[in-house]
Formats: sequence, structure tokens, C-alpha cells
Amino acid sequence: MFNFVNGNPFNQKIESAVSTGQGQQQKQQQQDEDDERRYLDDDEQDEVTFSKLPELTEEEVIYLVQKYISKLQSEHEENDKAQKKLANYLTKFNVKKFMKQNPHMTASDFYMIMFNETIGLLN
Repeated sequence: MFNFVNGNPFNQKIESAVSTGQGQQQKQQQQDEDDERRYLDDDEQDEVTFSKLPELTEEEVIYLVQKYISKLQSEHEENDKAQKKLANYLTKFNVKKFMKQNPHMTASDFYMIMFNETIGLLN
């Protein structure tokens, strides 16, 4: 007789106005999160690309090495030791080996590599 005093006599789900409002708010929040996730997934990568320089050929590398070494020699005319080291570097330069060690090299890459290779010859 007193089985349904504190319970639900009709065995139906009871929703208060507060809980339905929270449910709608949660659905809206979930929808907003899904929209944002979709937007971020579809958005382009945050990556800066510069204009691509063409890769150097063997002939271009040989020309640039000769030009680079001659410029260093003219800058260090008073230093005979550096002159000899630079001349020796130029005679022993192997373009095939250089290009194999530095694949897909552009002009800007070349100058960084040459600086690192010749800095020891000038000291």
C-alpha cells in the first residue's frame, strides 16, 4: 500500500525543467565543439612556405664554388696560409661527392654549407 510513496507510481522517467535545460545546453555545447573540431580539421596547416628555389646542378655548383673561393682569396690576400688552403680545397673539390652529401641543395643552402666548410680554412 505504501510502495509508491517515495517512488514513481507510473514508472515513467521524471525530468524537471532544470534537467531538460541542462540537456539542451549540453547538446548545444557538444554541437559547438564538433563544429570547431571540424573547422580545425578542415583548416590548412599552420605552415609557412617560401617560394621554392630550384635545385642546383653540378655545373652551377662548380661555378659557385669557384666564385666563392676566389672571393675568399681576394678577402684574405695578406694571409698566405689561408691562400694555400683555399687553393688546395679548390683543386681537391669533388662535385659528385659534395652533391651526394648535400642532396636537393638550393642556392641559399649552398652558401650555408660553403661557409661551414671553409671557416676552418681561414683560421
